[in-house]
Amino acid sequence: MSAPSKWPLPDPGIRFITPAFMIGFLARHPLTKDCYPTAMGYYPAAAGHRMRRERHDDNLLIYCAAGRGSLATGDWSGRVGPGQVILLPQGLAHEYRAHRLQPWSVYWVHFQGSASGVFLQNLGYREGRPVLNAGLSPQLAASFDSLLEVRHTGYSTGAFVNAANQLRHLLTQLALEAGLAGGRGESGFDLEGVQAYMREHIHQGLSLDELAARARLSKYHFSKRYKQLTGYSPIKHFLNMKMEYACRLLDSTDLNVQAVAAAVGYEDPLYFSRLFRNTIGSSPRDYRASIGK
Repeated sequence: MSAPSKWPLPDPGIRFITPAFMIGFLARHPLTKDCYPTAMGYYPAAAGHRMRRERHDDNLLIYCAAGRGSLATGDWSGRVGPGQVILLPQGLAHEYRAHRLQPWSVYWVHFQGSASGVFLQNLGYREGRPVLNAGLSPQLAASFDSLLEVRHTGYSTGAFVNAANQLRHLLTQLALEAGLAGGRGESGFDLEGVQAYMREHIHQGLSLDELAARARLSKYHFSKRYKQLTGYSPIKHFLNMKMEYACRLLDSTDLNVQAVAAAVGYEDPLYFSRLFRNTIGSSPRDYRASIGK
């Protein structure tokens, strides 16, 4: 395991290293062996914090919650600010440091596991691109704080199994937040605004022209950017939203299939049923029967 920095820890700071016997347990356990924490911590206003590693045995994630710092790898160098995430995969030489006048406050996690590379890819890591923007989020800070609670459990194996799965959730949560932040940060593109517009019009149809006009982009650039951020084309995602709402109506109301179809903008209940089956995998009636409605 790569050693954490030897930065002098102040009273509010946290530095916790998973003991070797627990790392061995996590590396073997079927619920944790794909991704587990080897060290973690929180450094508030970390004046003088710096680290240089030529050899890096772990994967490392650093989330800047406040202040500023800088990072240099073989292919990238630059500044890091609030809401940004540093991703340093195993084997990548690196150097980072807190800003002299505005030292960063950072959450950090060293982790290992057979699926670590997959989690990094899902976060958007590419060679030469070790920093992403996840934005400042109270939910993210709460997730890091929750993960750090494992240090108060007396090395409970159950608590560490839970912590490993909290880490998995945190890594996917960061990826989700980064996608939303990318939508907010893209000049002329408001992903959350477009999706709110879709939900407001869930009872009717929307064309690609209308959605692109709402985003103030050409159809081509709107479709491309939307799919980059969500994994879906805009129209496909709008259809998914409609079917998601239809499922809620089938579950929580006594509306018949024709009324549910009308509620999500389809005059033809047979066409709606075909779309529902293609999306959900069963007919509306079978879906309702499966939940005992």
